[in-house]
Amino acid sequence: MMVSQHDVMMAQMVSGAGFIAALDQSGGSTPGALKAYGVAEGSWSSDAEMYELIHKMRVRIITAPSFNGAKVLAAILFEKTMDGQADGVPVPTALWNRGVVPFLKMDKGLEDEADGVQMMKPMPGLDELLARAKGLGVFGTKMRSVVKGVSQGGIARIVEQQFQIGEQIIGHGLMPILEPEVSLKMEGRAEAETILHDEILKHLDAMTGDRRVMLKLTIPAEADRYADLIGHHRVARVVALSGGYSRPDACAALAKNHGMIASFSRALLEDLRDGQSDEEFDRTLGAAIDEIYTASTVKN
Repeated sequence: MMVSQHDVMMAQMVSGAGFIAALDQSGGSTPGALKAYGVAEGSWSSDAEMYELIHKMRVRIITAPSFNGAKVLAAILFEKTMDGQADGVPVPTALWNRGVVPFLKMDKGLEDEADGVQMMKPMPGLDELLARAKGLGVFGTKMRSVVKGVSQGGIARIVEQQFQIGEQIIGHGLMPILEPEVSLKMEGRAEAETILHDEILKHLDAMTGDRRVMLKLTIPAEADRYADLIGHHRVARVVALSGGYSRPDACAALAKNHGMIASFSRALLEDLRDGQSDEEFDRTLGAAIDEIYTASTVKN
């Protein structure tokens, strides 16, 4: 019997050895990402030129020899990157040609903080976006909200919002990555993570049918805090955000959490520069990939 591309991607995401590259900086974070890459502000005169520069950076990453499915299981794309091309084909196709599963960042940013959390903004046209992503060969999506305080009610609301929209995503045949981030800067982080854990578990236990989700969580203050979520039959994978840690610190913390793999953005890209030769760029990227892969697969 023929195995579908979806089933192959699912098997890779559930049990593959490696990590997820987050290449999904959106409009607000793009200038900072370009500056870190060595492209000074003022190098573009419009948003269109800015997005073209970040697209070139992302294409350089995903077409580098070291960036392939041997260690990079998947990549999360910004919408404009999903709609662009690499190697003469749509970016999701180019990724899968290299054995890397494509995901889409589909949220529209965050509301202002209220009751200790930042909810996701409304997402008009979401069904159309999801249908377009599915047509381009995207396997799943990612959406982020943020916990900034120890608030039972606030945390319950962001988890409810994540799961509610997750059901809509599942309805399009896509795998949702739910990302209720806990800020590393907040006081009482461990207490907030306990509330978050309990709210997520409640929603997982209420799911029906064959539905599954992925979770993207801040590396917890207490190692293996999310072990039972990792083993839950409704969870395809639990991945970690770097959350402002440097790569060495993020990898050291991640290695203490069994079954949790990386989904790093800044920690993956922090040493890449526009002025590097292609050989130096690939060598630098390859070293970062190796370090993050090790933290995702070899645990303390």
